[in-house]
Amino acid sequence: MKSLSNRHLQLLKLVVFALAALPFLRLAYAVYQDNLGANPLEFITRNTGDWTLYFLCITLAVTPMRKLLSWHWLIRLRRMLGLYSFFYASLHFLTFLWFDHFFDIGDMWRDIIKRPFITVGFITFILLLPLAITSNNAMIRRLGGKQWQLLHRLIYVIVPLGVLHYFWMKAGKNLLLQPLIFAALVSALLGARLYWRWQSKTAIA
Repeated sequence: MKSLSNRHLQLLKLVVFALAALPFLRLAYAVYQDNLGANPLEFITRNTGDWTLYFLCITLAVTPMRKLLSWHWLIRLRRMLGLYSFFYASLHFLTFLWFDHFFDIGDMWRDIIKRPFITVGFITFILLLPLAITSNNAMIRRLGGKQWQLLHRLIYVIVPLGVLHYFWMKAGKNLLLQPLIFAALVSALLGARLYWRWQSKTAIA
């Protein structure tokens, strides 16, 4: 399946869109059913944060998978996956602002400054904003392909920061296995990119 017809690609996009929306729909249904456990705030925060990190990693994995499997059509899904990362990150931040601080901006800033893992999480969200805003063809034309690509390389900073945010949050509870798995996965994905870039420069030399 190295190439897909436009019809099959559009069908695949619909399937991926629906699957990516499922975690949100499940969460919304749990809210509706009042089935969020003993600590609803923690449940929503954990759920939206986890899915943000999942989609960030999936987005980062698109290029390595495309190269390894020669599935060039995967690149056509990357924008949607990246926007879903931002969608779940926005829900995660909104949960923090609304249910944790009841839209008290001053109280929110004090919390951001006081707790390093929240500081890192907030920086990660802010860095995602320009990527989401420019994830359309009009912005690619306005910025120019080269500048647009340079801006979107922020993903190589964003994903490790997201893992660090997750690691610090889990470290406070002595739950390090999942953060270490994410760290290993992201290291492998970034390491593959560095290797291919080194190979390319070696071939040119």
